[in-house]
Amino acid sequence: MAGRMKGQRRFRVMLRRKILLTVVAAMATAASYAQWSSPADEVPAYHAQPPAPGAKVAPVMTGKQLTGEYFRYPWQIETYKEAAKVPKVLYQLPCYCRCDRALGHQSLHSCFETTHGAACSTCAKEAVYAYRMTQQGKAAKQIRDGILRKEYESINLEALGS
Repeated sequence: MAGRMKGQRRFRVMLRRKILLTVVAAMATAASYAQWSSPADEVPAYHAQPPAPGAKVAPVMTGKQLTGEYFRYPWQIETYKEAAKVPKVLYQLPCYCRCDRALGHQSLHSCFETTHGAACSTCAKEAVYAYRMTQQGKAAKQIRDGILRKEYESINLEALGS
């Protein structure tokens, strides 16, 4: 009887381990898919209009927040400075690093509410592109169309802040 109970216990432990490993593998696969898959006809999350007057929108990180281990390079700080100048535009833009799926971001603006924009070159390039296009008088829709065409990919982040 004791041997049988020991065998059942061992079976349950092994079954739990297999279930746990299966769940972990499924989660890793889902996270990987969310981050890197991007069907051509699927646009990441964004807002079609600027925030409503008086709407609560988290601020872009600025000032002393741009220090520490996440901000090692001049381009990171410069990107956040530029993002802080065009928050309503960023709010209306998608982010092609797929952080809408992996992190629940609602637009490119979300990337700069935290340190995510400093760690992701896609977010950074899109923000710099948005800032430059805004300086040229482009509307959010025109900038969004440029992002959809991947025009931001030509941005050289290393040239910023130097």
